Amino acid sequence: MDLPVMPPVKPMLAKSVAKIPPGMQYEAKWDGFRAIAFRDGADVEVTSRTTKSLNRYFPELVAALRERLPERCVVDGEIVIALGGRLDFDALTERIHPAESRVRTLAERNPASFVAFDLLALGDESLLDVPMTERRALLTMALSGVTPPVHVAPATTDAEVAQRWFEQYEGAGLDGVIAKPLALRYRQDERVMFKVKHERTADVVVAGYRLHKSGPIVGSLLLGLYDARGTLQHVGVSAAFPMKRRAELVEELEPLRLADVGEHPWAAWTDETAHEAARLPGAPSRWSAKKDFSWIPLRPELVAEVAYDHMENGVRFRHTARFRRWRPDRTADSCTYDQLDEPVGYDLAEILGPKG
Repeated sequence: MDLPVMPPVKPMLAKSVAKIPPGMQYEAKWDGFRAIAFRDGADVEVTSRTTKSLNRYFPELVAALRERLPERCVVDGEIVIALGGRLDFDALTERIHPAESRVRTLAERNPASFVAFDLLALGDESLLDVPMTERRALLTMALSGVTPPVHVAPATTDAEVAQRWFEQYEGAGLDGVIAKPLALRYRQDERVMFKVKHERTADVVVAGYRLHKSGPIVGSLLLGLYDARGTLQHVGVSAAFPMKRRAELVEELEPLRLADVGEHPWAAWTDETAHEAARLPGAPSRWSAKKDFSWIPLRPELVAEVAYDHMENGVRFRHTARFRRWRPDRTADSCTYDQLDEPVGYDLAEILGPKG
């Protein structure tokens, strides 16, 4: 492979803002794996945000990119999997599997797509120092006839259209809106774009905590919600606390600490088979197989209000929840899934266009 922009390339990033900023180019924020695709003739390399190769995990996508991308190019985009008309991040994470046979089975069952939104090189020319608006024009021209599973991300410079996208697209599993300054050059690994994400609040049961890597202070709170059967399901964590506050939390939570995890609703968390029937903390992870998932059990009585962006498949927080306040006025059994605000459904095909 001999391209004007060669791997490793770290993608350009975005920082969070509260509102959609004016005077920019706007795109949907895709909830998938950020990836940069390099093609030089028959050679295709797809790398992750951390510059690791993703080729072995998405063989069907490598073949599609070889067929559909310009013969010599470098394209920034997102790998996604759509199921039932919306993005499914869990299906995506299943691909990171050590067994090649399993990967190929999943590739046939739930093939991935690549959504292109930036062009870093075309032919013999590097576009890293070309303004974003020119890169976008070149991208749409170079991929004008592209067919699924490769797509060009919709974009607009109309802030009102972007606001509609922000309100509608969540129903298809998208994550918000990205705003890009019009004259922006491609700046690797820098947060020079802007992202606006949904934020909601929920009252959750604080049912345990993990220790911080630095010592005997709180690293993250383990959060739960009761389902329709009255079972407490693990829905995520809240982890962003100042170091002083982490130490204070240990003392505050001590009266609720259980000496025996066997008395806890999540007592079966060490049994891998139990994770198939319920959401429990400490589920095996291919991302961090050596990580210590042990935790301190608490009597499930304390209620906290947390902020979250959206739910993954309606059962857990997609990202780390942000602690807002304690809710001594709420009882733990009132913390159910019923309180959650569900986005109005929106078919992903309406965004990417018909398959053909």
